[in-house]
Amino acid sequence: MPGVVVSVAVKPGDIVAAGQPLLVIESMKLETTLAAPRDGVVAEIPFAAGDSFGLKDVLAQLAPEED
Repeated sequence: MPGVVVSVAVKPGDIVAAGQPLLVIESMKLETTLAAPRDGVVAEIPFAAGDSFGLKDVLAQLAPEED
């Protein structure tokens, strides 16, 4: 569902571990922390704090870690 990005904890190029918070969103007056589903490198965070997003927008993309 649509909402607003409250805060962003990472930036492209950051290495993240599974479960690490990526961003906090608010939708229907409920704040939700979105965490990394797996280890990887942040490839893209297309929204900044305060930005609105739509129903099918991608909020974060991870790439595999390179050895």
